[in-house]
Amino acid sequence: MSLSLRLRRSADPGPHQHGGPIRVDARTKNLTKRLRPGDVAVIDHVDLDRVSAEALAALRPAAVVNAAASISGRYPNLGPEILLGAGIPLLDGVGQEAVAALKEGDVGVVEGNTLLVRGQVAATGTRQDADTVREAMEAARAGLAVQLEAFAGNTMEYLKRERDLLLDGVGVPEIRTRLEGRHALIVVRGYHYLEDLQALRHYIREYRPVLLGVDGGADALLEAGHQPDLIVGDMDSVSDRALRCGAEVVVHAYRDGRAPGLERVRDLGIEPVVFPATGTSEDVAMLLADDKGATLIVAVGTHATLVEFLDKGRAGMASTFLTRLRVGGKLVDAKGVNRLYRSRISGVSLFGALGVALLALLAALQSTPGGQVLLQVAWARWDDLTSWVTGLFT
Repeated sequence: MSLSLRLRRSADPGPHQHGGPIRVDARTKNLTKRLRPGDVAVIDHVDLDRVSAEALAALRPAAVVNAAASISGRYPNLGPEILLGAGIPLLDGVGQEAVAALKEGDVGVVEGNTLLVRGQVAATGTRQDADTVREAMEAARAGLAVQLEAFAGNTMEYLKRERDLLLDGVGVPEIRTRLEGRHALIVVRGYHYLEDLQALRHYIREYRPVLLGVDGGADALLEAGHQPDLIVGDMDSVSDRALRCGAEVVVHAYRDGRAPGLERVRDLGIEPVVFPATGTSEDVAMLLADDKGATLIVAVGTHATLVEFLDKGRAGMASTFLTRLRVGGKLVDAKGVNRLYRSRISGVSLFGALGVALLALLAALQSTPGGQVLLQVAWARWDDLTSWVTGLFT
């Protein structure tokens, strides 16, 4: 038996263990870029949100180890339920010191409340199950009032900082992409974005909206077979392929002008537009579409419910909430468009058009000698066919 085969067998977890190569990253969305099925995902994510959990679950890790509390009790976040529902073990609250000592690529095994590396206990936490998650969710729901009070205070602070932008559009940069009088489809790689894009394919083909990808939303558009017209974001989760696709790029910068993603875009030979603003890139994209005259803004994968706002954290809630108040007259969720949208060509009209075309063809054939001969041959063949069918039954 080869040495590599013996090592693999010795590292195989037992029937009640879950293990594989360790992948460590404090930012969950960075980790998912290199996570593979069977790996042990090690994260540091307080209140694991739905989008992050769905991204992890889709990659089928052997287990997820969280340095922080996956449910802190601030609000009833949905991430832990999603992981457990997918059959992925969740070891919670192991601490940042234990995570810092782990080495990328080492084989880790989750056994009970512990993470073992080379047979030694590397971290200890709380193994979550359906009962512990249910209890934590009930406690979190009881504390929602506190979070809403914090949200109200944060909303006022954001309004003071960005009232000129929200009320008068001061600070919105000029772009070359024309949105005046057109629909804008804003895609965020968030809640059910794949299903929404699939459901909107007829709408996109018929109305040809301006396709605006927010960071990784540009990759989502490409994966669905669409060409983005605009890419907006801080450029932390969009691929080089998307940035090079020919779309106009708008880099979301901090209010003081700092833009961490600007250098990366320029290194690709692209000169972007810079949009300094407080809030999220999702909000910046909506404000940009509204200011430039889009008649309708269709949102894919964005946040719409109270729990989804809370999933962004209190700091992100205020900008999201106020932005939706600002563009509310134009904003439609993708699911609403899918339910209300019908093709402008009805079935009756389609059959009527086919009938008219057939009559026009028959009239054209009847008006020429060659066409008359062709019609006579066609009628003869039809008579032969009807006679043959009649003969089968007589």
